[in-house]
Amino acid sequence: MKRPYLFLLCIFIFVISSCKETEKERITRLEKEWQGKTVVFPQKPVFTLFADTLDWQVPDSEYKVLAYVDSTGCVSCKLQLLKWREWIREVETVTGKAVPFVFFFHAKKPRDIIYTMKRDQFDYPVCLDTEGELNRLNHFPTDMAFQTFLLDRENRVVVIGNPIHSPSVKELYLKHITGGKIALPDSTPAIRTTARLLPTAADMGIFERSEKKTVLFRVVNTGSQPLVIIDWATTCSCARVTFDKHPAEPGKTLSVEVEMTPAGSGAFNEMITLRCNTDEPLYIRISGEALE
Repeated sequence: MKRPYLFLLCIFIFVISSCKETEKERITRLEKEWQGKTVVFPQKPVFTLFADTLDWQVPDSEYKVLAYVDSTGCVSCKLQLLKWREWIREVETVTGKAVPFVFFFHAKKPRDIIYTMKRDQFDYPVCLDTEGELNRLNHFPTDMAFQTFLLDRENRVVVIGNPIHSPSVKELYLKHITGGKIALPDSTPAIRTTARLLPTAADMGIFERSEKKTVLFRVVNTGSQPLVIIDWATTCSCARVTFDKHPAEPGKTLSVEVEMTPAGSGAFNEMITLRCNTDEPLYIRISGEALE
């Protein structure tokens, strides 16, 4: 009598496993779902510069970049204002255009946001959306890597993804803004191969804030050419990545170490993008909880 139950259990596990969405499939699904969607803004959003209210509205321009940050986890770590400031200047230099950047920060403690802006000298208008109205109107993806958008004049989504977290997304933004007129440099070697990441995700458990935790990943060269890791990007400034910088021959592996030192408390669920000489980047997911 036990055999039928065992057989059914095996079938159930197989179905659940086969239905599990991979990181690449999830990204593709989100891109399809949001492509062409119209983002609805609150009727009277209030923008501030540090603690001072500004007479500033969402611009009517050919393109605009909308960056939304929710209140989950350490908001200060998620903002990465220094990287945003650098990229805003890069966009202005590369495109020769003053592309508007619209920032909505949903924070339970606005004072923390203001402090971070002053510390990083981030002198751009910001809406401190304490009630999360923008998210209520649009129901953004919960993954912060997909809470940033390139919008057209009608506020329709042209590109979804955070350019601070992904070099490939950054290039895609610039391609659309320039109308493909500017040839962007490609630092990916012409020789391509294939690779497999083991594991693809890790739960780092519960640990104290400011305590360091590390987890090791392996990138296996499954192709016929040498494999090289070029660079990485992360959704949280608390994460650091080190990796083997030498090429891996076919069948060999490269080590990737992720170190997490949370600056704030709360649960985290972050994505790290590895860019290699492969057709698609590799995605690492780390999660855990930092205590006070």
